[in-house]
Amino acid sequence: MRSYVSVGEVAGGDKPLRRDAAENRQRLLDAAATVFSERGLDVSVDEIARVAGVGTGTLYRRFPAKDALISELVRQLMIDLVALATEALEVTDGSGLEQVMYGTGEIQASQRGCISRMWNDDETEVLKNEYRRILSELLISAKDHGRIRDDAALSDVDLTFWALRGVIETTRGVSDTAWRRHLALVIAGMRPGAEQIVEPPMDERHVELAKVRLHAR
Repeated sequence: MRSYVSVGEVAGGDKPLRRDAAENRQRLLDAAATVFSERGLDVSVDEIARVAGVGTGTLYRRFPAKDALISELVRQLMIDLVALATEALEVTDGSGLEQVMYGTGEIQASQRGCISRMWNDDETEVLKNEYRRILSELLISAKDHGRIRDDAALSDVDLTFWALRGVIETTRGVSDTAWRRHLALVIAGMRPGAEQIVEPPMDERHVELAKVRLHAR
């Protein structure tokens, strides 16, 4: 799932790019997504420019630093997540939350290179807040339809996504489906009727503190 900036458009509200400049920008984003996913964020910008078929100078005109390129990729991933969650609001049987959880896992698995920045990039705070707001609505719907236990909290969903990051990174090159099994087991444990959980969920203060640590990793 990709929703990169279309030809003639540019992120951040700047004036539209010429068609050739916009196409170069798109090629750089596509190349970076592929190279980062295969080889991690330490790959050189020269390699990204080579894969994109443009000069390094062109890359720096569009993205003055590698971090700017990474941030734009992360921003687009968060736009995808918000679109995924918004679409799930149309589901009427309470399964929208599960739909988003699997979809989010797919996005994380397909963009392994940027996964370390997805949940802790300061530039995407507004998008992340909107995503979590929609997740909260989907969680309520899932409970109302008897698909998720009443004591499940939004922070439990947060932890699930953070845990998936670890599963995806650990099983890189070993298994492409391990994260799906892990998520299936988590969701099974969130079903009504499972044994009572004594430990309380994290509150929002705990989530914020955990995000600070995640940011430092």
